[in-house]
Amino acid sequence: MEEFEIITSEFNDIINIITNAKETAIRKVNEELIKMYWEIGKKLSEKSKDSVYGEHFIDKIAEMLKKTHPELKGFNRRGLYRMKQFYEIYSNDLIVSPLVTQLSWTNNLIIMSSSKTKEEREFYIKLAIKERYSKRKLERQIESSYYERTVLSQTNITPIASSMIPTNPFLDSYVIEFLDLPETFSENKFRKSLISNMKDFVLELGKDFAFIAEEYKVQVGNSDYSIDLLFTNRELKCLIAIELKIGKFKPEYVSKMDFYLEALDRQVKKEYENPSVGLILCASKDNEVVEYSLSRTLSPLMISQYQVKLPSKEILQKKLQELVLLSDK
Repeated sequence: MEEFEIITSEFNDIINIITNAKETAIRKVNEELIKMYWEIGKKLSEKSKDSVYGEHFIDKIAEMLKKTHPELKGFNRRGLYRMKQFYEIYSNDLIVSPLVTQLSWTNNLIIMSSSKTKEEREFYIKLAIKERYSKRKLERQIESSYYERTVLSQTNITPIASSMIPTNPFLDSYVIEFLDLPETFSENKFRKSLISNMKDFVLELGKDFAFIAEEYKVQVGNSDYSIDLLFTNRELKCLIAIELKIGKFKPEYVSKMDFYLEALDRQVKKEYENPSVGLILCASKDNEVVEYSLSRTLSPLMISQYQVKLPSKEILQKKLQELVLLSDK
């Protein structure tokens, strides 16, 4: 037992070393990324004021970058103006300017666009650094008017608690693009973000939905399969499986969902429960598709009850469009 405890302790130490090294590396990359945006913003700010170049300098640079380096992301006209604004806001702020490299570019943009005063920007920058806020956590505090409530109360108010799983606040889409990581890496993160957001949305709908698990495992034969999200509905008395796909809808998604529903009905469904329902969500840049998969054993009456109690395709499609925009930032 003593040997096992020693090995376990050493194993945990090694895992901590690996984790800390990865976090340090990502933090360093993020710092260099922010410094790069700062230097570009400085040059754009200075040249835009120069009569030789004029105010259209940034537009011309954006056009040249698009023609000569189309693979670069974030350096379009809008992105360049953001860098210029970033530099101009903080260049003379001796307190805040050293802190901005400790935030992700996404969080810097959120604070710049949401804050009305220098004091508010400083407040949220320090808060985000101290609490290691992800994009969503920072947005929650801003949406709750945390700064205004703190100022008005003149006391320390506890921020809104977050039940989300902690994530590395520096590994956002801008760092991924800066490192030129494989598309599958970015897509996987994008998909996980969509799944997390969709879970929250379904629970907010009410309608007797209860969350069971994320990546719920079912076994068929000697193989294990994972269902992205699994809920139960008290009123319908059935399990509801949700699969989220990135890209265009494919007919085989329905066959695979039917396969999952069969496994759920055989292995998980209680005797008193109705046949399980599947929901397929396909998110792409061009279109969002929502499809329900219902058991063939359902009677027409039961199908009509399901259709009334379950969220409509239109509502889910609209929400999916919103989540694509949110998660892709």
